[in-house]
Amino acid sequence: MILDVDIRHRQGAFALEARFQSSGRLTALFGPSGSGKTTIVNAIGGLLRPDHGRIAVQGRVLVSTAQDVHVPKHRRRIGYVFQEGRLFPHLDVRRNLMFGRWFTPRAERRANFEHVVDLLGIAHLLDRRPATLSGGEKQRVAIGRALLADPQLLLMDEPLASLDEARKAEIYPYIERLRDEGAVPIVLVSHSVAEIARLATAIVVLQEGRVVASGPAPDILRHTSVFTQAGLAEAGALIEAHVLRHEDRFGLTVLQARAGTLTVPRLGHPVGSRLRVRLRARDIILSVRPPEGLSALNVLPGLIASLDEAEEASVDVQLACGGDLIVARVTRKSVEELGLRPGLPVHAIIKSVAFDSEALGGAGPESM
Repeated sequence: MILDVDIRHRQGAFALEARFQSSGRLTALFGPSGSGKTTIVNAIGGLLRPDHGRIAVQGRVLVSTAQDVHVPKHRRRIGYVFQEGRLFPHLDVRRNLMFGRWFTPRAERRANFEHVVDLLGIAHLLDRRPATLSGGEKQRVAIGRALLADPQLLLMDEPLASLDEARKAEIYPYIERLRDEGAVPIVLVSHSVAEIARLATAIVVLQEGRVVASGPAPDILRHTSVFTQAGLAEAGALIEAHVLRHEDRFGLTVLQARAGTLTVPRLGHPVGSRLRVRLRARDIILSVRPPEGLSALNVLPGLIASLDEAEEASVDVQLACGGDLIVARVTRKSVEELGLRPGLPVHAIIKSVAFDSEALGGAGPESM
């Protein structure tokens, strides 16, 4: 178990009661502002002392109020990356990175400087000052500095919140590499469904100081009921695919998933690349007969696995499609008129333009 949290804490009128475990390479804490995400990471990092409970990281107990254990923050071996890079403006990138070394005794240093620099793609920045860096470059340097302190866990508190879409697109692949190739598990705070769909291997959903769901990312993202405050339209299935071919003449890329082939707008990934793809429940139309004469290029056959109550006028239809489980949100009227029921063969229809490009991310060997 990488992370074991069971804490209670009151701060003014806000009461946190959070209990969850995770073995994920990247665990996302998801929820709206004020739900308790930052309170939890501050408790893990030692910036806040919870009133009651226990926190353990990779089997090492950091907090136990029952046993009067509270490891000081400088001895926790926890790296912390904030929304802003918080780099030292008077030091160049190399010396900012080396600052992380000072917190680890020489005999305990394991992180390799060259490996961290290569992993984050910042070799060409080493002699530059922070003022000359883009927002994405600053965050990559901040992550590198945290890694060079040899942490047992890396906390990232909404590290992309202050970046525009172009800078987010720049840094996503490096966080994916860190998730898949790095030796340090990550806890990422986020309020973006697209962000956690792309990056997380495990998700903890928080609402008003309580954990309302936790588990592997594909399982959590399928349940639209836990994303009510983010907008039900954001939830859906998370599946793995690889690039089968590019159709440059049409500006399209064909992906191969267990459910079948998916045609999406042209991607820059080479043939054979593994990707994780989010299929939003709102973007899937169901047909009880093989559709004909449609402009939609993606039609996946499947069987209805279950029908789950959603909001007042809607039902979430879980579909088993060739080993992948996807979800479609339909009206109650459609369920009745089409006679939808568990075990019924149906066809899921998805427009190519419906794919969420932000959530089309790399899928490493242990990313799902």
